[in-house]
Amino acid sequence: MEVPLTLQIAKLVISIGIVLGLSMIAERVSTRVAGLLSGYPLGTAIALFFIGLELSPRFAAESAVHTLAGFTSTLALGGGYLLCGRRNGLAGVLTGTAGGLLCWLAASAILAQIEFNRLSGTLTTLAAILAFTWLYRRVPDTRTTAKGRFSWWALAFRSGLAAAIIFVITGLAHVVPTAWAGILAAFPVTMYPFLVILHLTHGIAPAATVIKHYPAGLGSLLSYALCVSLTYTSLGLGLGTLLGFVVATLWLLLWTRLQRWWQSRKTAELNPN
Repeated sequence: MEVPLTLQIAKLVISIGIVLGLSMIAERVSTRVAGLLSGYPLGTAIALFFIGLELSPRFAAESAVHTLAGFTSTLALGGGYLLCGRRNGLAGVLTGTAGGLLCWLAASAILAQIEFNRLSGTLTTLAAILAFTWLYRRVPDTRTTAKGRFSWWALAFRSGLAAAIIFVITGLAHVVPTAWAGILAAFPVTMYPFLVILHLTHGIAPAATVIKHYPAGLGSLLSYALCVSLTYTSLGLGLGTLLGFVVATLWLLLWTRLQRWWQSRKTAELNPN
């Protein structure tokens, strides 16, 4: 099936806008917030929407069921990157990428062999979130230090890599089963380019902070994938996507409030007077 040029341009424009937005948040707000927003349904929403548009809403809905479990592979990628990319500069990025992709591929190969439903897929990733959150508990929070305009090469890199990943995912969806299409849709389309450029420009410390807080933001992604798996066939791509973002936003707001409450409680315990 030949994909119209307008769809190709739309993928490019949307990918560019989202990646640049994440980068601005990281440099002008905090890497912690950026890590949480990296778990917002940005790249996954783009991938599943265009898979539904190019193939069918039913195919995208069935793929979204496997996306629920596929976020476990994304967590494995982050863990592999953090484990192998401990050096600053290009060498750290390359070794981190190699380790991350190997972990992602290994986890994905296992998950693709399992017949998931919505409940089992969600529970699989929830268990992975708890495990990785515990593993990252000693990773320190580090803010970026440099604030200013983005360089042209950084803009081009973020834009080009994110768009390339989207094209690969949606292209492969035409030739792979729904299980693999769903797992591919869970790939961190926007987080990975942002992570690489953050690592290159500011070192491994702030990149590690993003990886540390990524599991906490996955609740929003799980909510989105669960919602569209239920609504794409009944409500269509447009309304299903909109409702998915509403559900994901409500989850993110709830999670943020719970975090603030927990932090205030811990502060009160440390300062009883």
